[in-house]
Amino acid sequence: MKKIGWSFLFLGCFFGKLPAQVFNTMGTARILPNDCIELTPDERYMEGLAYHTTKLNLAGYFEIEFDIYLGDKDEGADGITFVIHNDPRGFEAFGTWGECMGYGRWSRNYLAGNYIAPSIAVEFDTYQNYRQNDPACDHVAYLEGGTNFHTTYWNNGQESFNLEDNYLHSFRFRWEPDKKRITVFWMENLSIRANATLSMMFFRAKPK
Repeated sequence: MKKIGWSFLFLGCFFGKLPAQVFNTMGTARILPNDCIELTPDERYMEGLAYHTTKLNLAGYFEIEFDIYLGDKDEGADGITFVIHNDPRGFEAFGTWGECMGYGRWSRNYLAGNYIAPSIAVEFDTYQNYRQNDPACDHVAYLEGGTNFHTTYWNNGQESFNLEDNYLHSFRFRWEPDKKRITVFWMENLSIRANATLSMMFFRAKPK
C-alpha cells in the first residue's frame, strides 16, 4: 500500500503527542522545547511548514491529535492548515502564501502557481478573504485538491467565533477506511464529517 505525507502549514504553534524532532521544517518554522513547533513568529508576512517524517497508510484506521495555539490578536492572519497529500514534491511541497495559508492557490479555477495536490486539508482560518468564500468569523473548513475555496464551514454556531483567544485548542483528525469517512474534532466538538475515497484521491495525477 502506498503511503502519503502530512503536515501543518503557516501561522501558529502546535503541541503534539509525538516528539517534535520527527518533523521536517521549512520557512520560519522551528522546534521549541516541550515538543512544540512554532510555525511563524509574531511578525508580519511570515510563513512556515512542518512535515511529519512518517507517512500514513490509508488502508488502516488512524487518528492524529494536536493542540494548536493561534495567538491573541483578532487582526492576525491568515490561519493554519492541516494537510495530507501525495504531491510529487514530497517534503518540499508548499502552496501559496497569505489567504491560501501555504496550501492552496489564489483561485480554484486557476491551475497554476504553487499549491499542494493531490491532497485534502483542514483549515483553521482567522481572517476573512472573499475570494475563498470565507465568512466574517473565524472558522474551520474542509478543503480538497489544492484550493482554499469552500462552501461550508464550522464555527460552533457562533457568528463571533474566535480562534485567536490566547488558549490552546485540541484538534483531532480521524480516518475510517471501512466507511471511507473523515471526521474532525475541534475541542472535542464534531466540526467536520466528510466522505472521501482517500486512496483514489491521492493517487490521481496533479491537474495540469
